[in-house]
Amino acid sequence: MSVAMGARVAVVLKGWPRLSETFIAQELAGLEARGVALEIWSLRRPTDKFHHPVHDRVAARTVYLPEYLKDDPRRVFEGWRKARRLTGYAAARRKFLADLRRDPTANRVRRWGQALVLAAELPPSIDRLYAHFLHTPASVTRYAAALRGLPWSVSAHAKDIWTSEAWELSEKLDDCAWLVTCTAIGLRRLKELAPHPERLRLVYHGLDFAYLPPPPPLRPRRDGTDAADPVVILSIGRKVEKKGYDDLLDALARLPRDLHWRFEHVGAGGLSDALKAQAASLGIAQRCIWHGAQPQKAVFAALARADLFVLASKKAADGDQDGLPNVLMEAAHQGLPLVSTHAAAIGEFIDDGVSGLLVAPAAPDELAVALARLVANPDLRARLAARAAEILRAGFSFDSGVDWIADALGGQGMGQQRSQTARAAE
Repeated sequence: MSVAMGARVAVVLKGWPRLSETFIAQELAGLEARGVALEIWSLRRPTDKFHHPVHDRVAARTVYLPEYLKDDPRRVFEGWRKARRLTGYAAARRKFLADLRRDPTANRVRRWGQALVLAAELPPSIDRLYAHFLHTPASVTRYAAALRGLPWSVSAHAKDIWTSEAWELSEKLDDCAWLVTCTAIGLRRLKELAPHPERLRLVYHGLDFAYLPPPPPLRPRRDGTDAADPVVILSIGRKVEKKGYDDLLDALARLPRDLHWRFEHVGAGGLSDALKAQAASLGIAQRCIWHGAQPQKAVFAALARADLFVLASKKAADGDQDGLPNVLMEAAHQGLPLVSTHAAAIGEFIDDGVSGLLVAPAAPDELAVALARLVANPDLRARLAARAAEILRAGFSFDSGVDWIADALGGQGMGQQRSQTARAAE
C-alpha cells in the first residue's frame, strides 16, 4: 500500500456530507487511512437528513465557507482584508477578473469571495489544495491556491465536465498540477481541451469492498407469474432529468399485463411530484414505492430484497449526464443483474448481453423489452449478475486508484510538477 505520510491537504467540496456523493467520502476515508492529513472546506452546509457510515470514518475537521457572501459580510470583509496582503493576491485577482469578463455573474463573484475567505483562513500547515468537481469547487480552489502560492489538483466527475464552458475547463487544466477523472469518455473530453494532457489520469471510483455488506447468499427465483410474489425492480438515484425516470415509468407501463412486478425507488430530487403524477396517469402508481432519501443501511436493505436493478440514464437538456454511476457497481456487488443505457460511460462497466442489458437512452420501448426479459427469466438474471460481479472485482479497484491519489497528494508523481515559488510568481 502506498503511503503519503506528512501530507496536509485542504479538500474543497461543494457540500459535506452528501448522501449522493458517497464516492467522495469513500475516497477521503481511504486517503486518511494512507496517511494523508485532510481538512474539508465546504462551500455549503449539509441539507440531507441522514449521512452514511462512511462519513463517520472521515476524521478531518470541516470548515464551512459562507454559501452566500451576504450571509456573513464581516467574515468576507475580513477574508478580503487578509488576502489582499498575500503575495499572490495580484495574480489571483487577474485570474478572477479575466473570468468575470467572460462570466459576469453573481456566482462568479461568490466564488471569488469564498476563495478570499479560504485563503485567509487556511492554516499555514496546508501543503496543497484538492477540489472535487471541476466547476464551482475548482474555481474557488484555483483562486485560493493562487492567493496562497500553493499547488492544487482536482477530481472531475460528470456534470462539471459536460456543462462547463470550454474556455474555463482549458484554463483550469492549464493551471492545476494534475487531474483525475472517473471515466474514459470524460478523460477524452478533457484531454481535447488540456494544454498538458499528460497531467490527466483515469481513476475509476471503484468500491471499498471491506466496508460493504456481503450480498444475499441466495435470491428467490421469481419469474413474474405470481401476483402475490412479484419481481422487485429497483432503482437508486436522484430524481433529476439525466436519470431518465420519466422514460423508466413509460417503460414499466409497457410491460406485458401478465407480468407481475413492483418498482421501488430510493433517492431525493426535484422531480418527485412530477414522477408520482406520471405514475398515476400511466395507471401504475399502485405498483410504485417511492422511499425518498435513505441512510446506507436502508439502501442496502433495498438492494437485498430486489430482483433486478435499473438505471435509465440519458443526457439532460442542459448537457448534464452521468459519468459511471457508483450505484451500478454497488448493485453488481450485491448480486443484482443490471439494466441500463448506452449513455455516458456506463458501457465502460456493463458489456451488453454479457454483464447486463443496455438499451438506447430515452427509448422506453427498448427499455421495456429488456426489463421484460429479466423479469421473466431468473436464470438470465443470475448469469448476468455473476459476470457483472466478476468484472467489478477484476477491473474496478478502489485501492489502486486511492493509492495513486495519496501518492500524488503527498508530493510524489505529477503532484510535484509545479513548485510553490513558481506558482507564487505567476
